[in-house]
Amino acid sequence: MLDTATKQQIIGEYQIKPGDTGSTEVQVALLSERIRGLTDHLRSNHKDHATRRGLLKLVGQRRRLLRYLANEDVARYRTVITRLGLRR
Repeated sequence: MLDTATKQQIIGEYQIKPGDTGSTEVQVALLSERIRGLTDHLRSNHKDHATRRGLLKLVGQRRRLLRYLANEDVARYRTVITRLGLRR
């Protein structure tokens, strides 16, 4: 789980217009931060299979959102993946 300050910072960085909390870019950025946190957790707790399943669900959700964004607007898709440092 992300704390409120981190969440607000990410939303502020990736929002398209003021008050935007649900755009695809914001959702992908928040999911990416949660995925980073769970990945770090699993490095030290490699037997935590419940967390691993949750991580895989988040990765799939982010993948679906990125596929949607790529189909809707390729320019926005490219800017998001370069800003987040994702491989594609």
